[in-house]
Amino acid sequence: MEEAMDWKDFAQQMASMARDLLAQPTVDATLKRITDAAGELVEGCDAAGVLILHGRTVETLAPSDHLVVACDQLQGEMREGPCFDAAQHSKGQHVFRIEDLTLHARRWPAFVPAARELGIGSMMGFLLFTDDQDLGALNFYSHRPGAFTDVSETAGWLLASHAAVALASARTDAQKEEAIATRHQIGEAMGILMASHHLSEDQAFDVLRRYSQHTNTKLRDVARQVCEAGTLQEPG
Repeated sequence: MEEAMDWKDFAQQMASMARDLLAQPTVDATLKRITDAAGELVEGCDAAGVLILHGRTVETLAPSDHLVVACDQLQGEMREGPCFDAAQHSKGQHVFRIEDLTLHARRWPAFVPAARELGIGSMMGFLLFTDDQDLGALNFYSHRPGAFTDVSETAGWLLASHAAVALASARTDAQKEEAIATRHQIGEAMGILMASHHLSEDQAFDVLRRYSQHTNTKLRDVARQVCEAGTLQEPG
């Protein structure tokens, strides 16, 4: 039977952590704070980390222990395990709770024995986002079977919500940085063409745009070519 939880104390801990997260300087630091807090706030958790699937590539973010990286690598190499199941059923399954890995040997015949060798007894994970073929999950690991309870799941949901916001922020920041860098490079390329061919600003941009369309090359790549070579190469 599960022990009663002091929800008032838990709420205070979550509020304190939320304020702490806002003070973190980077997204990586925010995610690291979340996975570090998992051991304090999620009942039964011995380790935590964020797994990202980019198609067939596995990436581990903010692991609190080496076994997180090892487990993610196993799933990536074997192409099976809880996270891969979550990826395949991402539209309907937003959380998984594996109370005893040994009971799923038939489901994941390669993964389960290897995960047990790492000392993993149970796992729990929460889907963070889906985008095309990418999947993100905040995962919790315990050395013993049956470690995660309904209370653990509730705490995990709250932490996963913070992690989802952090990852969304990372994507937004990366897109903004790329947009700024692209605009800067296009402006530099236009300046080169204006100076070397005595063109107006509109004419220089039109040259880049038409070259991009004619060669089926992204505008930022055309601009990069001009910046590196000082001119546009003849197509073909």
